[in-house]
Amino acid sequence: MRIRVDGDIVEDPLADQGDSLLAVLRRGGRTAPKAACGQGECGACTVLLGDRAVMSCVVLAAGVDAEVTTAAGLGADDLREAFADHVAFQCGFCTPGQIVRAEAVLREGVHRTREEIVRAMAGNVCRCTGYVQIVDAIVATMEKRRAEEPECDRR
Repeated sequence: MRIRVDGDIVEDPLADQGDSLLAVLRRGGRTAPKAACGQGECGACTVLLGDRAVMSCVVLAAGVDAEVTTAAGLGADDLREAFADHVAFQCGFCTPGQIVRAEAVLREGVHRTREEIVRAMAGNVCRCTGYVQIVDAIVATMEKRRAEEPECDRR
């Protein structure tokens, strides 16, 4: 099995048709998506599949036909910086999934209210209960990006 991940090809000769994308990523040395619930309930394994945030533990690797982007390949330095500035990292276990989901939300190009961001992030669990700081970081990044975009592009 071959999957494009963060701009590289990840090959997994041991892959089985029933393997999750998370399993293939982890065997391929990608450690940003965390193995946690294995049931699509916590978001620790969130990656971008094309432009869509998905929980890689419930996606069959055999069906992947788009670029996979993990937190490690995401870029989004401004978002990472905002997470640090707002102390949204805490223990750090959920952070890769939180950052990937947050970047997907921000890339939608819709300027959201705080409540909409809370709803959009609802599938990602923070065991340290750092939700306020996480949302603060996303709002700060959204506002910064909005201030940097040309006025004609603002919605």
